Amino acid sequence: MKTEMEKMRSGELYCFAAPELQESFERAATLCARMRTMTVYDENYRKTIEDLIPGIPSTSVVNPPFQCDHGTGIVLGENVFVNYNCVMLDAGYIRIGRNTKVGPCCQFYTPQHPIDYMERREPKETAYPITIGEDCWLGGGVVVCPGVTIGNRCVIAAGSVVVKDIPDDSLAAGCPAVVKKRLNGKAGVVEQ
Repeated sequence: MKTEMEKMRSGELYCFAAPELQESFERAATLCARMRTMTVYDENYRKTIEDLIPGIPSTSVVNPPFQCDHGTGIVLGENVFVNYNCVMLDAGYIRIGRNTKVGPCCQFYTPQHPIDYMERREPKETAYPITIGEDCWLGGGVVVCPGVTIGNRCVIAAGSVVVKDIPDDSLAAGCPAVVKKRLNGKAGVVEQ
C-alpha cells in the first residue's frame, strides 16, 4: 500500500493531513523561516538551502525570502537563479532546467483541490508536476499552474499566468499566457 507521500508524488488523491506530510510541512516551514533572516551571503545560507532543497547544485541560487511546502519536491539544474519572494508549492515535483532565471515574486502551484465543494471539505487533493525547460526566463510575478510544462529557451512575460504547456522557443504573455512570438533559439533573435 502506498504512503500518502507516494500518492502525492504520483498524482493520486492523497490526504495532506497525514502525519508524514505534516512533518514534511513543518520541516520546510522551519527552514524557510530561518532563511527569512539571512541573505545568500550569510555563512549559513548554503547549508540551509541544501537542507531545504536536497541536491541543489552549488551553482544554483535561491534568494530569500523563499517559501515552499516540502523542498524535497524541487529539482533545480545547474546555474538556476531564483529571485526574491518565490513560492513553490511542491506537492508535485517542480523541475527547473539549467541556466533558467526566475524573476521576483514568481509562484509555482502543483496542488489541485477537488472541484466538488463537498469533496473539497476533506483534507484531500491531488498534485501535478511542473516542468520548466533549460535556458528559460520567467519575468517577475509569473504564476505557473499545476501540470504545466514550459519548453526550453522560453521567455514568459512578467505577470503572466501559465495554465497550459508552452512549446520550446516561445515568448508567452498574458492571463492566461499565450504564445506571442516564436524564438529561434539563437541569442534571443525573434522570428517574425
